[in-house]
Amino acid sequence: MNRKMYVRTFLVVAILLIASALYSLPFYVSKPGMAKELEPIIEVSGGDEAKGSFMLTTVRMGRANIYSYLLAKWSKYQELYPETSIRSADETDEEYNIRQLHLMDGSKNNAIQIAYEKAGKEVDYQYLGVYVLDVLKGMPAAKELKAGDQIIQVDNLKFKSAQEFMGYINGKKAGDKVELVYKREETEKKAVLSLEPFKDDPNRVGIGISLDDNRKVTTKPAIAIDSEQIGGPSAGLMFSLEIYNQLTEGDLTKGYDIAGTGTMSDDGTVGPIGGIQQKIVAADKSGAEIFFAPNENGADGSNYEDALTAAKDIGTEMKIVPVDNFEDALAYLNKLKEK
Repeated sequence: MNRKMYVRTFLVVAILLIASALYSLPFYVSKPGMAKELEPIIEVSGGDEAKGSFMLTTVRMGRANIYSYLLAKWSKYQELYPETSIRSADETDEEYNIRQLHLMDGSKNNAIQIAYEKAGKEVDYQYLGVYVLDVLKGMPAAKELKAGDQIIQVDNLKFKSAQEFMGYINGKKAGDKVELVYKREETEKKAVLSLEPFKDDPNRVGIGISLDDNRKVTTKPAIAIDSEQIGGPSAGLMFSLEIYNQLTEGDLTKGYDIAGTGTMSDDGTVGPIGGIQQKIVAADKSGAEIFFAPNENGADGSNYEDALTAAKDIGTEMKIVPVDNFEDALAYLNKLKEK
């Protein structure tokens, strides 16, 4: 009898433990990821190899279960984020991943543009269409479109930006119809949609998508970047430095292992990112000697200030360097002495 009771209790506890591990809470956990060398994933035709390295830094992000939630509560360099701060309402895993990869593509294209222009090399853009980032449930687009679709024509009109597209739609009223031509992967499709008011803003009408520009960059010399497994825009700065280093004579790394983070705008501005302290931990564990951090023009609580705090806390010898733009990083590297 006691043996049966023991087995039964063991099974119940085991089932509860497994269920707890599988049950997702409405939170995400982020933790230090890794620092990854960029030279193996970026190849500029005719580019030179460096003695040191430029590295992007990552955080690991995943849904929280009961155990990871409790661990994050007690871990200094793990953070909890409400699900609503990470992804849009009703956004699926697929839509979230598509959005992150597109943000990476945008930052990557900006990095290519800045590096090529600064190096005096040829770079140009081809506008491909309006990129669908997300589709709102209950709105007309939900019947036809999905994240990743590319709208190339509306009512026989082609636009040069997502802003032009929005201006055209905003000029219409509820009940008006628009004919879309769009691409899904390589297949061209058509759809006729009626405009409806947004539930959270009845004074505005639309088809119910969040959108962005979709552009293809062309360069000479050619460049190939294998970034399919990297999401989000935070590697823009480090992409631009690696590309510029391969395009130009000499070696900007001067033999150092250099990590960093920050988005890259098309004017060369370096923008703030999330998880800066976790990236400091990741870079330190990977042996980085220098770390570029977004300075945000010296604002209180900037990425740079948070990076300094983390660096001091973990006792790293890594040099933390504030940057507001691509030129700041370049100026620092040009003054850096050979290792």
